[in-house]
This record gives sequence, C-alpha cells and structure tokens, in this order.
Amino acid sequence: MGEGIGQFLPFILMFVVVYFFMIAPQMKRAKKEKKFNAELKKGDKVITKSGLHGKILELNDTDQTCIIETMAGKVKYERSAISMELSAKANS
Repeated sequence: MGEGIGQFLPFILMFVVVYFFMIAPQMKRAKKEKKFNAELKKGDKVITKSGLHGKILELNDTDQTCIIETMAGKVKYERSAISMELSAKANS
C-alpha cells in the first residue's frame, strides 16, 4: 500500500508546486482586478489596455461598460478593457 502512494508522490508534489507558483497568484490577480473594476467611479482618470487615456464620464452596471472622455471625444469601452496597473500609475 505504501508503494502505491510512493508512485503518485512526484505527481502530487508537481501539482502543489504548479498551484502555488501559477494558479494561486493568477487567482489573486483576478480578484484584485475584479475589485478594481467594481470600485471605478465617475471622474477617475484611467488608461485602457490599448493605451487610451481618459476620464470616466458614465458607468453602466447592466452591460459593464463605461463612457470615457478623451481629447478626441467620448468613447464607450468595456470595463474589463481598463488596465488596473496603468491606471494606478496615472493616478499616482
């Protein structure tokens, strides 16, 4: 019986290593990004993942979009397109 567990020990250890170095940090980052999107408010300066700079004019909770005012005009974007890291740098 001990020999059977010994065969699976390397696979179990490999899964534990993959979990702690890949899966757990990714889940933590996704949770932070979800919190960031939920805390967006009118007037926040943001940068999208494509590099568009602007200020939030409107937030729509039904379809998770926002209207961003740029120097060129108003643009409608998905909230998920707003970069958490770039926006944090822009506001600091």
